[in-house]
Amino acid sequence: MIDHYLRRKLDPPLARCASVIDIPSITPDRITGVGLVLGLGSAVSAGLQWWWIALVLWVLSRLADGLDGPLARRRRAREPAGGDAGAGGFFDITADFIVYGSTVVGVAVGATYAYGAPWWPFLLVLLAYYVNGTAFLAFSSIAERSGRTLDDGRSLSFLGGLAEGAETVVVHALWLVFSAFAWQIAVVWAVVVAVSSVQRIIAGYRALQ
Repeated sequence: MIDHYLRRKLDPPLARCASVIDIPSITPDRITGVGLVLGLGSAVSAGLQWWWIALVLWVLSRLADGLDGPLARRRRAREPAGGDAGAGGFFDITADFIVYGSTVVGVAVGATYAYGAPWWPFLLVLLAYYVNGTAFLAFSSIAERSGRTLDDGRSLSFLGGLAEGAETVVVHALWLVFSAFAWQIAVVWAVVVAVSSVQRIIAGYRALQ
């Protein structure tokens, strides 16, 4: 919902950070890999009820996720013929899905053992993520083939919705900070993501007509 606004605000500082780390040994794919490892570490920490460690790893993971794109665009602008055919973007979105799914499971395990939380709210979140991801990935693929892409500088054509990347980062942080209420937060979040899924399905269908 607020990704477009945040991108305008965060792009300049992220671009400056990318210029600082723009050395040969640091590549966008390596940053993506670091973000993936940190995200998985956050999931494991949550499962072990190390909530504050999980929170720190989660934030660092999302910071890495924010830096790989600016660095890739910087390299591409400097060496237009040296870029890949989309492998970096593919790795990035795949890593995001792995991190999002694993952190939901990690929080579910930790909250269940620590507070006797039920599993079903987290299963609803995973289902909502599945539908949401299917909608925007299918749209991106078909839009690319039909020449109706939505270009905002990212590798895929993203359809806006009530729940986007910024909201996901915040909610995943909230249930680490307020772990005793993680399943209640998950119920609300599942509804929000479900509404966003419906929005994307309708918007994607209309855009491709």
